[in-house]
Amino acid sequence: MAKLKAKDIQKMSKEEKEKKLKELKFELIKSKANASKTGISRIKEIKKIIARILTLD
Repeated sequence: MAKLKAKDIQKMSKEEKEKKLKELKFELIKSKANASKTGISRIKEIKKIIARILTLD
């Protein structure tokens, strides 16, 4: 999954942001369950993207 930049998030519609946020939260839960396989850096990256979406919302 690629990083989402602020300009890309601003271009998204409200529905797209909500959908992406839901997907990221689900992915975060999966990553936490498999932390040894995915690694801590992946969890941090997902959290940053979630925060970015919520901030620019």
